[in-house]
Amino acid sequence: MFVWSKLSGAQWMDAWEERFAGNPNLVIEYLKGGKSIRVRLFCNTEKEAMAVFEQFGGSIRKMANAEWNKPVAQPRPLKVRDVFLLTPEARAKELAAIQAAHPKRQIISIPPEMAFGTGDHATTSTCLRLLVDIARERESQGRKWSVADLGTGTGVLAIAAEKLGAEEIFACDFDPFSVAAASRNAERNHARGILIKEQDVLKWKPRKNGYDLVMANLFSTVLIEAWPVIAKSLAAGGDLIVSGILDTQAWGVFTAAASNGLGFTKVIKKGKWVTARGGHLNDLIARQG
Repeated sequence: MFVWSKLSGAQWMDAWEERFAGNPNLVIEYLKGGKSIRVRLFCNTEKEAMAVFEQFGGSIRKMANAEWNKPVAQPRPLKVRDVFLLTPEARAKELAAIQAAHPKRQIISIPPEMAFGTGDHATTSTCLRLLVDIARERESQGRKWSVADLGTGTGVLAIAAEKLGAEEIFACDFDPFSVAAASRNAERNHARGILIKEQDVLKWKPRKNGYDLVMANLFSTVLIEAWPVIAKSLAAGGDLIVSGILDTQAWGVFTAAASNGLGFTKVIKKGKWVTARGGHLNDLIARQG
């Protein structure tokens, strides 16, 4: 594992996010005083890190695998609808105190690690809210439901889905460090019904009948390539949540989705990020009719 890093002025934060287009291994930290930031990209190979260095300068170093699990920032607790409270806290005594203070909420513990998906990022938090909405709709209809979480990161969406009543959950990520983090977090949150695998979504062969809910929090270039696989993985009448999309790239992402028979009825912009809810176009048309 290699890490590329570069110091920059805080005013360029949005530009760095756009340059890396939601890459899940990008970490941006404000430095003391708030006028500067440190941009870091964690790369699986030295070649990958060198390509970034040659384009943007900065520095490269090899890192120990153990560093992946060190927190880079302490996210604030996040409330999702009236259902969840996500916290970076992992100590049993402190978690018990948090639960006592919020007896009507389900607590999800996601300690900060070097991976997208702790819940505090705009894409993940919006996905969680849509997930709660879909779970409530399915519960009101008395419908059992299955989930595929593509690009699971730290596993927070899959964990939330189990707590909301999903009966079969498949979660995958191409990054082995993310898979390890998701497995730890599932165990930490007593979510033992999730099948977590290391899998490149572009090479994934989904099961024949698909899943009732497919969540894909991936950056735009991967989503565009993955639409044919995602379309096959979504069951008839199923719901789709996608995110990790920069608003400057949303049109291309949604146009590519439409060419694969997928559409969206709800699009949410939060900052520079876009999250959307949809499904198969023929199902969406039938619901409106």
